[in-house]
Amino acid sequence: MASHETILAFNYDDERRASVVAASVGGEVGEIASDRTRASVDREGRTVEIRIEAADLVALRAGINTWCSFVDVAGRVAALGADRPRSA
Repeated sequence: MASHETILAFNYDDERRASVVAASVGGEVGEIASDRTRASVDREGRTVEIRIEAADLVALRAGINTWCSFVDVAGRVAALGADRPRSA
């Protein structure tokens, strides 16, 4: 299927935040119904990688936009959580 692919890499200040983002967006893998795109999420240390495979360039662009939006929201939420004091 995939004649086009890209890997998006997002680096975070610490492994905890990268883990939260990866877990948050990882739940979306397979939930976005499309016969033209496929995605996977991996984390290595402080880096979250998303591999997007697509049948055509239009689908690849749409996939990039979708996953960048997911990661942006997850990253902002993870940052808000990191700023809150932890209860004992």
